[in-house]
Amino acid sequence: MATTFGGFAAATAAAGATATGPVVLDGGLSAQLAAQGCDLSDALWSARLLLDDPGQLVAAHRAFFEAGAQVATTASYQASRVGFAARGVGAATADRLLTLSVELARQAAEEVSAELGDGRTRWVAASVGPYGAVLADGSEYRGHYGLSAAELTAFHRPRLEVLAAAGPDVLAVETVPDLLEASVLAECVRELGLPAWFSFGAADGLTRGGEPLAEAFALLADVPEVVAVGVNCCAPQGVSAAVRLAVEVTGRPAVAYPNSGEDWDATNRDWAGPAAFDPADAPSWVAAGAQLVGGCCRVGPDRIAELAATLGG
Repeated sequence: MATTFGGFAAATAAAGATATGPVVLDGGLSAQLAAQGCDLSDALWSARLLLDDPGQLVAAHRAFFEAGAQVATTASYQASRVGFAARGVGAATADRLLTLSVELARQAAEEVSAELGDGRTRWVAASVGPYGAVLADGSEYRGHYGLSAAELTAFHRPRLEVLAAAGPDVLAVETVPDLLEASVLAECVRELGLPAWFSFGAADGLTRGGEPLAEAFALLADVPEVVAVGVNCCAPQGVSAAVRLAVEVTGRPAVAYPNSGEDWDATNRDWAGPAAFDPADAPSWVAAGAQLVGGCCRVGPDRIAELAATLGG
């Protein structure tokens, strides 16, 4: 287990201080991989490259670090034993690929730190996507899969255990769509005793599953392993209100990394509509209580560079 878990938690807590400023997260890994020419049409999405071309993942993580990000989020969002089994990959190999996702992000962090010699700490967040991500049909934007808590636990606990053992600095439990999955993931994190941030897909004060966002945040208020709570893969326009609510309900630092503002078309597996992500909005998110700030889908290194510059990074 990594010894830097406490260090990341301390940095998150200190990020509200003027002397340190917010921690800058990376952007959408898939956007950068697509820019590098990778084919992401497979149901495994970016996790496919863990099998086929891991060097592309190192390059993508490096691009975000070089842009000013302090955290690399691993390519494990859509990775699981179930997902890899559909490609004929056994459980042991699937677990090895989950571990590899952390190792590749760590490699990128160490390479960039050695090359720049700037003394900055660069962290690795192990992405824990919702069950719906594995279905590759947009279910994470709806939730309520018809599974019981026991079935969701059986899916999540093994991958969380593998990712935690790989030694990331924090678990990024992200795009959580509903209260049931949030409660299952919270219990798994509590049992592991490792720090994590939780971020929900949300719109208009509701989770993607249509439940009050305040209730979702409240589930995490008494989980000591949770170092930050907030939103991701949401429209940028809704960030400030969601962040204020997260801080009010939990008393924890907030995390915010919206997508570009475009809409995901699950049928055509493509984005449509105008982009609305503007790094100039980030100071208002910080003022509302966000201490971990970045971008999600369709937010590339160029925008993260602008974000880092805007936030003084």
